[in-house]
Amino acid sequence: MTKGAAPIAREVLEGFAILSTATVHEAADKRGALPGAIRALAPGMRLCGPALTISCLPGDNLMLHAAVAAASPGDILVATVGDEWERGYFGEILAVAGKARRVAGLVLDGCVRDAGPLRALGFPVFCRGLSIRGTTKVGAGSLRRPLLVGEVTVHPGDLVLGDEDGVVVVPAAEASAILEKARARKAWEETVTAGLAAGRLTIDLLGLREILRQKGLDPGRPT
Repeated sequence: MTKGAAPIAREVLEGFAILSTATVHEAADKRGALPGAIRALAPGMRLCGPALTISCLPGDNLMLHAAVAAASPGDILVATVGDEWERGYFGEILAVAGKARRVAGLVLDGCVRDAGPLRALGFPVFCRGLSIRGTTKVGAGSLRRPLLVGEVTVHPGDLVLGDEDGVVVVPAAEASAILEKARARKAWEETVTAGLAAGRLTIDLLGLREILRQKGLDPGRPT
């Protein structure tokens, strides 16, 4: 959690849970998107909750085991593994343990294994890919410290939202304000799509006609 930020209220978490990552990212001034290589393990997987941040040493998953033991219900495990992505840092055993403790999902800047059992369990996993290579369990990483994932600094307690488009992180201190902006953007998006369905053009609904004219292009009559 960003220093000084209070835990995110349940109603705020519930509000984000029904929004898309793209809408939230746009509402947050295009901030918070994790690398596109980190994606849902299976179609339809979603997650939303506060981050429990984890730093593992390359090739070692001890801190993921520690995180499952330390997690509160609803937490999202957000983990980095250094530059050694291609190992199975998380699999069926940890997923069963996490689900029993009501962990709400995993975002891993690395690979997992046991894809079939993970999908069958319905445990939301967002990762870079699959690897059957095993890990050690001896390395002392960290828990509940800020992490850099791609270009995004994730603090413990920040809101993490994942869907089939990717993962976005919202600072805890800004969650309520960004939720209101995201709701407003969703309403605007619905207005635009209704206009498109009625035969209007994106260049009119998005205010692009004048930009095209300034570039010497004449798109024709407005709709």
